Amino acid sequence: MTSQAFISKFREIFGDNVSLPLVYRYTNEPLAETPKIGGCFFKSFAQIEQGRAVSLNETNIGCGGGKFYTGFTEMPERVPTFVSYTERYKQTPEQVIESVAQMDIQRAPAGWLNVMRVDRVETLDDIEGMIILATPDELSGLCGWAFFDTSAPDAVTTVFGSGCSTMFANVTTENRRGGQRCFLGLFDPSVRPCIDKNKLGFGIPKSRLDTMMQTVDDCFLINSHAWPRVKERL
Repeated sequence: MTSQAFISKFREIFGDNVSLPLVYRYTNEPLAETPKIGGCFFKSFAQIEQGRAVSLNETNIGCGGGKFYTGFTEMPERVPTFVSYTERYKQTPEQVIESVAQMDIQRAPAGWLNVMRVDRVETLDDIEGMIILATPDELSGLCGWAFFDTSAPDAVTTVFGSGCSTMFANVTTENRRGGQRCFLGLFDPSVRPCIDKNKLGFGIPKSRLDTMMQTVDDCFLINSHAWPRVKERL
């Protein structure tokens, strides 16, 4: 699938006023020179939305959790106690360990993780996933689209966790197994200051994006009386 074909359909659905989605893929060489990012690397998302690519690896990601959830390192020993006792996102460190084990974190297949706006690539064939920073009205369309061709109750899944775990680790694992779940995230208070207060993250694995694009012309986003009224507000 070419990026231009996707963008044309995305604009037909959501209009010209919404931000274009972001995509990510792993490569052996960086696509952009990126200085070290202290703390959460979602700080760089504002510039990515403006059109600049960001290339991340073990050396320029300043957060230990970020390095782990993007597949560059093993989980730092301090993470379970930090998440539980300092951030207080889980009741016990053991729950952190159990939750991480359930995620089946995939190791990075190459040395660099590149994140860019979808119009900065020619093809979507080699991406791991897509991240859409979406308002509630956009999420209405995205969630409805994701549930259109399936009766699975977890077609859109919400798992509380860090931004990098929900938008990268979960999406990558789903893509590697050819899964069909999308992920709603960026609820983590640690990542919220890096994201527009009116937006959440919607992560689509490449494996799911392919099937969703096959059914989009049949769903309410193209053929209904309801969606145009929402689209007018976007």
